[in-house]
Amino acid sequence: MLPPIANLGVALRDVARRLPDHTGLAWGERSWTWHEINARVDAAVSSLRRLGIGKGDRILVHSRNSNVVFESMWVAFKLGAAWVPTNFRLSPPEAAYLGKASRAKVMIYGAEFADYPEAAKAVNPALAHVFSDAEYERLADTSLPLEPALNGRMEEDVAYDDPLWFFFTSGTTGRPKGALLTHGQMAYCITNQISDLMPGLNEDDASLALAPLSHGAGLHAIPQVVRGAKTVIPEARGMDVDEIFKLIEWHRITNMFAVPTIVKAMCENPAAQTYDHSSLKQIVYAGAPMYRTDQIHALNTLGPCLVQYFGLGEVTGNITVLPAQMHSTDDAVHPVGSCGFARTGMEVAILDEDCAVVSEGEKGEICVRGPGVFSGYFENDAANEAAFKGGWFHTGDLGTMDAQGMLYITGRASDMFISGGSNIYPKEIEEVFLTHPDIAEACVLGVEDQRWGEIGVAVLVRSPESELSGEHALGFLDGQLAKYKWPRRIVFWDEIPKSGYGKVPKKLVREELLKREGF
Repeated sequence: MLPPIANLGVALRDVARRLPDHTGLAWGERSWTWHEINARVDAAVSSLRRLGIGKGDRILVHSRNSNVVFESMWVAFKLGAAWVPTNFRLSPPEAAYLGKASRAKVMIYGAEFADYPEAAKAVNPALAHVFSDAEYERLADTSLPLEPALNGRMEEDVAYDDPLWFFFTSGTTGRPKGALLTHGQMAYCITNQISDLMPGLNEDDASLALAPLSHGAGLHAIPQVVRGAKTVIPEARGMDVDEIFKLIEWHRITNMFAVPTIVKAMCENPAAQTYDHSSLKQIVYAGAPMYRTDQIHALNTLGPCLVQYFGLGEVTGNITVLPAQMHSTDDAVHPVGSCGFARTGMEVAILDEDCAVVSEGEKGEICVRGPGVFSGYFENDAANEAAFKGGWFHTGDLGTMDAQGMLYITGRASDMFISGGSNIYPKEIEEVFLTHPDIAEACVLGVEDQRWGEIGVAVLVRSPESELSGEHALGFLDGQLAKYKWPRRIVFWDEIPKSGYGKVPKKLVREELLKREGF
């Protein structure tokens, strides 16, 4: 029997009691104290309870980073509901699918995404309440009387395995799967994040939320709340490096989460030499490998503040860590190519196809077990059976481990590639291309790129007599796939190489790309 567990929302309540007048969130010229944030969250919780929303329900959120997104996380937690954030770059059908797959009852959206609710309602009959960010303000009206849970508190009683976050990820099929992150798992992960990534985190720290709170940046923001550290959200719609450094200087930012491409862009911008960034203690980077030359440049530019972790949404980042003290410009000291050692309380192993541990230095699948592993995919027995084979969570990544327990990623068991920190699944793109009448065959794969880590290249075969251009092929994806998934190169061949079984091995296509196109 699992022990009783605290609702994660209690963390916000407690920091509001301890540091009521301390700034908890800043966005542009606006800021909110911990007392104000907690009061607004409690008001929204109360309003949703009056509408019949409560434990076990799901709240879909589609918006760019804002105070509403930040607060909606804690609203879901306190309700005992599950937060279902989407990547704001998704198209209406893609975001609507996440609402359908989770059977969300509530949707909160940013004003610029006014066409999304209609798409969500069309496919999800369970969706009963939809609020724009402006309408959310009425839910968060602190002048309204509060409606507590049956326990007499604002935070619902929860069990260890009760979901609090539907973290959508994809498999080799490219179809998103809802990974269930739970109150018990997240309680461990918060402790681990602080101990392994940001030791000593406290209310004097400040964190910059650059990436969407729907994913890694949201996971990074929760420990800030627990320790009372301020979170700062940039105003720019895109990445504005000058603004980033201005905020670092103004707010004395001490930590931030970023993918390697963002770190690279920061270090290559003149703003790095203009503003004071000496307050930085940890730039936590993940989501893709960082080239060694970029690591060295970042260390020389920003100082000894790099912290790397390797992890997946299913393990909430808790697989390995390469702490700041292990980063060095000296190759003899720095474990070049390694993503670090096992996180506190976690076990990492390289397994063969029979789930046996391989010999030191031998390649196999990277597998992990421990309290940071999620509880499973929502209503997906087949995926769970494969993912937890042999009592381990199988990441789908291939790698080796040395005598010191340092992990080295060598590839991926699936065809998925990472571009700019985002997972891209070729099959999803190929399936859309193949609905075009002028495309007979399609094969998408990732190739190495100095700026983005990897980029997508689409090999297309035109239908007979078609004169389809690459520009028009890309345009066909508009409205069907988020732009970050679009291939950056399109080539046309007369045919795509196939095996004797009629399949299209990506290895053969990659070899032909090297011969014909030079990459």
